[in-house]
Amino acid sequence: MRSRKRQRADPYPLPKIDLRDAHAIRRELGSVYRDMRAGRLASQDGTRLAYVLDMIRKAYETAVLADRLELLERTINPRKD
Repeated sequence: MRSRKRQRADPYPLPKIDLRDAHAIRRELGSVYRDMRAGRLASQDGTRLAYVLDMIRKAYETAVLADRLELLERTINPRKD
């Protein structure tokens, strides 16, 4: 039976990717796209990376919107202690 776990040929860790905000995520998506266009990244691998990056973007947007909504709710309905 074949093992599905792949090992990287390169023993060095991958550099950390900046994903701290929507702009950084967009830049990384652009980088993946350019790597696919240039043939440095297989289309199937690039598609997977883009999918995960889109999920990260959605999670980021959800968190930002939740924070903004909470701020609006506190502004409109201040607590009366």
